[in-house]
Amino acid sequence: MATNQMRREAAKRKLERQQERREMQTKRRQRVAVITSAAVVVVVVVGIVLLTTLGGGSETTDVAAPPDDDPVAAVDIPTELAPVPARSTPLPNPTSCDYVAGGEAAKPAELPPATDVSSEGTQAVTLNTSAGVVPLALDRALAPCTVNSFVSLVQQGYYDGTPCHRLTTSPGLQVLQCGDPTGSGTGGPGYTIPDEVFAELAYGRGILAMAKTPEPDSGGSQFFMVYGTADLPPEYTAFGTISPEGLSVVDEVARAGSTPQGDGAPNQPVTIETATVG
Repeated sequence: MATNQMRREAAKRKLERQQERREMQTKRRQRVAVITSAAVVVVVVVGIVLLTTLGGGSETTDVAAPPDDDPVAAVDIPTELAPVPARSTPLPNPTSCDYVAGGEAAKPAELPPATDVSSEGTQAVTLNTSAGVVPLALDRALAPCTVNSFVSLVQQGYYDGTPCHRLTTSPGLQVLQCGDPTGSGTGGPGYTIPDEVFAELAYGRGILAMAKTPEPDSGGSQFFMVYGTADLPPEYTAFGTISPEGLSVVDEVARAGSTPQGDGAPNQPVTIETATVG
């Protein structure tokens, strides 16, 4: 028969077991809380790193990559036009151009005339795009062979119905690239044109230049319009300028962003519906 002493000892042991269980539960909750807090810190740190990386990693801007629903905030577009490039020594006028046939044309195109090419004056070209009108002023004194080829392709209707396939929005390279009928970034007219570059050549807002591969004299039909900054070596032929009206169109496209963000296809699709001379 249980005595009072035995009952008191049993109750004490029960109480001790309950206290032990409560202490274990408290410690378990504390461990879970610590783990959860650490996980939150890791997620926040990773998020900050990703934002910095997607924002271009530039030391000259505080703009990070925005949320997907706010692509406008990702693009910081300067308003000041870059100085128009000029050669210190004029080229011979007229001049000859070394166009080299080769490779499969993305769209049928004939070689432009290669002799008696003028290296004086300017030529107006208008790109009528799905995003708006983009007037260009081509400079023969700057790049006569490039201007001659570009005008020839325009007159042949080569650029009609072609997309602008690449938009870059990161500080240091802000351009809209066009001129490939395939939209893949690999198409050309079936010939290449010579580089027309010089050491003092620089790029910036309002400059029109030719795209190319890393190989010299590899340009064809693809070109890019600089709407912001372009920290590039003087290896890309600049051959004209973009009007303020045209820049406002490109700015609108740039503010819509690209996919992937920073360098990819424009989120606002741009098609050169027709290109005309004059």
